Amino acid sequence: MTRGWIHSFQVAAVYVGTVVGAGFATGKEIVEFFTQYGLLGIAGILVAGLLFIFMGVKMMILSKRINATSYQDLNRFLFGRHVSKVINLFMLAVLLGVTSIMLSGAGAVFEEQLGLSKQIGIGSTVILALFVMVFGVKGLLSVNVLVVPMLVVFSIAVAVQSTGTLHLMTPENPASAGWILSALSYSAFNITMAAAVLVPLANEIKDEKVLKRGGIVGGILLMLILISSHIALSSLPNVAAYDVPMAEMMKTIFAVFYFVYVVVIYGEIFTSVIGNLFGLERQLIRYFNIPRMMMILGILLVAVVISQVGYSALLTLLYPLFGKICLVVLVLLMFKKIPNQG
Repeated sequence: MTRGWIHSFQVAAVYVGTVVGAGFATGKEIVEFFTQYGLLGIAGILVAGLLFIFMGVKMMILSKRINATSYQDLNRFLFGRHVSKVINLFMLAVLLGVTSIMLSGAGAVFEEQLGLSKQIGIGSTVILALFVMVFGVKGLLSVNVLVVPMLVVFSIAVAVQSTGTLHLMTPENPASAGWILSALSYSAFNITMAAAVLVPLANEIKDEKVLKRGGIVGGILLMLILISSHIALSSLPNVAAYDVPMAEMMKTIFAVFYFVYVVVIYGEIFTSVIGNLFGLERQLIRYFNIPRMMMILGILLVAVVISQVGYSALLTLLYPLFGKICLVVLVLLMFKKIPNQG
């Protein structure tokens, strides 16, 4: 394998690791946006997957062509100088909210699956995040390259094993177009949030072919994990009742690998915490002249306070709201022309 392809897989792993956060890895987010729609949920996943592929590639190529070093620069190109200031503040708030959800999700894994205090889960995640952030981009790449392949393998294995008990939920209103709005808002939200990591990453990659391949591979992997998880979750009775439904699936289907999968879920939550911290730090360093690690510690402490609201409550309330607002970003990204290569 050439060095270019290795770098492409690293980009793909960061893309997947950033999107596959607490709600995605635990399964809660997939139930909220797709599984509740039954068979239509699969159609929604295909729509979201195609958007992940095409918009992920476009965002990275566009960011590289305009020499964007943070999502603030990308927003200025998309919205103009004045409106982008409002959008940047919104994204700052969303990234902080999502980081809080990730920490709360880590606490939920410790509490629901390991029988430990959720505060132990949150505290452990904060300490690990501070350690990895010392290494910057290298730390971000290393964690994702390790965790993402494990998640893909487990997702497919659980889906194959659970097909015998597959029971697709019947939507409350089958004629409703809710599934398409759900798919669009889901992909809009995650692509917008991924910008915090992918924009500065694109700026550091020299070859556009690496970015293009990374975006395509990352988008395909996201679609594959979504479909696999949707199939697996559709076989779990009362799926909406669990904070970490994917772990419940492992407990009944692959009990021998249950604790390994819990570690993988936690690893994916952790990669999203790292990705969000990376994006927040790149943004805030422009406004506050304080040491980098002090900035990261401050972000984490604020996120810890917000995380006390509770994982399910935060995810159910904030994700759909953020998704609908992020649709504006997706539409602009879709129709904005990429500048010619300089």
